[in-house]
Amino acid sequence: MTDIRLLSRDEIAGRIARDIPEGSLVNLGIGQPTRVADHLPADREILLHSENGIIGMGPAPAKGEEDFDLINAGKAPVTLVPGAALVHHADSFALMRGGHLDISVLGAFQVSIEGDLANWHTGDPDAIPAVGGAMDLAVGARQTWVSMSLLTRDRASKLVRTCSYPLTGKACVTRVYTDHGTFEPAGDVFRVLELADGLTLEGAARLIGLPLADAR
Repeated sequence: MTDIRLLSRDEIAGRIARDIPEGSLVNLGIGQPTRVADHLPADREILLHSENGIIGMGPAPAKGEEDFDLINAGKAPVTLVPGAALVHHADSFALMRGGHLDISVLGAFQVSIEGDLANWHTGDPDAIPAVGGAMDLAVGARQTWVSMSLLTRDRASKLVRTCSYPLTGKACVTRVYTDHGTFEPAGDVFRVLELADGLTLEGAARLIGLPLADAR
């Protein structure tokens, strides 16, 4: 049996960064998506937005150089790129809700075959809901990309036919980047754009348990 080399979180972030077009305005969600900021190509102009009021967010600061008055929406210290702007919270959300973001990159608990997104609550009685600006980002951006592991700790697929968790947005996800590969919801199948080294289309289909179409 061929060994499968899964992508690390930083490799997933690098894969996403390579796909962001020149001139894009992008929001990076809390958690794993924030790693994308550290992998953006230096020769490509990409503006990062944070919903707490930053346009032109840079990568994480070097250790010891953090300014905790300058943080992203997840309260992690960040830097600014030349020409960055700090704006009112309401103006920042107006950018999101007004359709001005080219791409939002979010984490997820589940993504359905039709592109529905569940990422704010598992529905468990003891779980703490954490919607934040996720609903605005999911439906306000021109494209919504998801960064996540493919499987849960119990080895269940997070790519599903129908989300069992409360929805963040319907038919909003355009692409999903995982440690096992990159996928696109297409209504009746997940299209496969890339697979981890050693993982076959048949093997991915067994893990996910849903129809896959090879688009590589």
